[in-house]
Amino acid sequence: MAEFTAAQAGRHGLEQIAELTGKEPEGVTGVERGEDGWQVTVEVVEDRRIPSSSDILATYRTLIDPDGELASYKRLRRYSRGRGDE
Repeated sequence: MAEFTAAQAGRHGLEQIAELTGKEPEGVTGVERGEDGWQVTVEVVEDRRIPSSSDILATYRTLIDPDGELASYKRLRRYSRGRGDE
């Protein structure tokens, strides 16, 4: 398979997290090439609330191997949408 671009790796990470968690992804927040593939960070809505400013979000890190397959994923943190970065 041809080398992945950062955009392609990001899409793969986003799609894999959505499929595995069954949750709605907000978007890709980071993409980094490594020796073993691409590390993609995805923000996900874990729990929708009213008002939406109190939604619970999570950040997941995925590793997409050179063939485009998900090698691993891990939830890094959960937080309220209204809270800024720590």
